[in-house]
Formats: sequence, C-alpha cells, structure tokens
Amino acid sequence: MSTTLSIQLKIPNIMNFTPRRAEEADAITKATSYPKLSDFMAKDEMTFTPDLTISEAIELILKKKLTGVPVLDDEKRIVGMISEKDCLRIIIDGVYNNLPYNHRKVKDYMSPVVKTISVNSDIIDVANEFLTSNYRKFPVVKEGKLVGQVRRRDVLRAIRKLKSNTWNYHNHPTYH
Repeated sequence: MSTTLSIQLKIPNIMNFTPRRAEEADAITKATSYPKLSDFMAKDEMTFTPDLTISEAIELILKKKLTGVPVLDDEKRIVGMISEKDCLRIIIDGVYNNLPYNHRKVKDYMSPVVKTISVNSDIIDVANEFLTSNYRKFPVVKEGKLVGQVRRRDVLRAIRKLKSNTWNYHNHPTYH
C-alpha cells in the first residue's frame, strides 16, 4: 500500500533576486559623486584607418608623440589599435621573414582585440583598469562608437583636481 503526500507551497508572484549589497552599493554610488571620465578624456585625438600604410602610421606616431592609436572603420567603429609595440613587429618581419614593409598596411600590424572604457565610467573605474592592465591608453566608447580616449595622464589630472576629503574608497562599489 502506498501513500501519496501532497504539499502546497504559496509562492509570491514577484521575487526580488537583487542582493542586498548591490542595493547598498547603488545607494552609496548615488550619494558619492566621483569625477566622470568624460570630464578628463581627450575628445579629438588622432585615429587611423585600416588601409593607412604602416610607414605613414609610424611617421604620425613619431611626429605626434603617440603611444597608440585607435583604428576605425568607415562607420567610426573600433576595429583595432596600433601601438608602438605593434610597429616593432616590422623589424622582425624584415629580418626573419625578409618582408619589406613599404606597402604594408595598419591592418597588418594592429591588435584586433581592443579593451575599451564606457563613457559612463567614473575616474575611479578608469584608474582601476589602468592598475590592472599594461595599457597606457583606452578608447572611450558610447554605444560601440569612439567618443574619446583616456590616458594615464588624464587620470593624474583628475587626481590633481580632487580634494583630500574625496578619497574614501570604502564608498565606491568597486571595492565592496
């Protein structure tokens, strides 16, 4: 003889799965205002196209004292980044592979994977990105399109403008 046990559970229609700490972090973020990235980023920096010759790119990098330049397609979307380090590969190609670089393009040497920063970030988030990577510059994007660039020096400029009473890292959600 078998017995069936039936249990009815009453489950509310709406359940909130937001962790309490996330709600606290949002409240702290609203109460604590850190400088916005958009106040310190460069908005009209140089960009390259994938079809620019690598010779022209090197000339511009040297002339303008650039460490890296975003590479954009016709619709202003980032398709890569060309850095001083990427350009050093020309020497290896020439010596080991006997490849002349005169007619090579930026697209042949650029890094196709690009770490970007959202224009909505604050300066604390950007500083953290620089501290946890080897990058010297990040492209700043809004809805996938380039709107500026931020360098380590831009963060230093932000530090100079901050007052000593602003430095309360316990109030920033990144550090919870």
